[in-house]
Amino acid sequence: MTATPGAPPTAAPPPITALLLAGGRGSRMGGVDKGLQGFGGMPLAAHALARLRRQTLVPSQIAINANRNLDAYGALGTPVWPDVPPDFAGPLAGFLTGLQHCETPLLLTLPCDVPRFPLSLCGRLAHALLAQEAEIAMVAAPEDDGPPRTQPVFCLLRRELRDSLARFMAAGGRKIDAWTGQHRQVIVPFDAADDDPRAFANANTLAELRRLEQHP
Repeated sequence: MTATPGAPPTAAPPPITALLLAGGRGSRMGGVDKGLQGFGGMPLAAHALARLRRQTLVPSQIAINANRNLDAYGALGTPVWPDVPPDFAGPLAGFLTGLQHCETPLLLTLPCDVPRFPLSLCGRLAHALLAQEAEIAMVAAPEDDGPPRTQPVFCLLRRELRDSLARFMAAGGRKIDAWTGQHRQVIVPFDAADDDPRAFANANTLAELRRLEQHP
């Protein structure tokens, strides 16, 4: 199901917890901790936190999912929620960690390596989820001037999906699409004329990060 751009919300969104995913190995970056790499004079994670606080719909709580350098992340002024166990089990482990900790009805997940995600991200996902009575709202955005593709790590989840995800991961599941496909989801396109086509560009390598930094 795809959300209709500009569709009016049916109700005011409930409180949302935003979780910045920084718990990966950073393998394609040479094993460095991605969220602590510099971008525009501050760590990527700090840059993302600043954008979350400027959202048109500001999350009620913001936290970081990290599995190393916990003190460095804690110094950024938000709670840090490591995976249990912290075995680098992929983005779904971060999803589950967030669902286990959050006290709000909705959880927004986003990666730490996409420094220009839209300031309308939280609001558009929330309004689409409510309008379509979905359990999950997921971003679709252009890639390399092509048509929109789903960006499954940019996801808004209902908290009651926690047990479903725990069962899926206990059975060995690790692929986001395989789990989200079991639930009512709405795909929210970010390809309107006034959307930045590079808003969801990510940095998998240090060279890509420097290119993003040099071409605002």
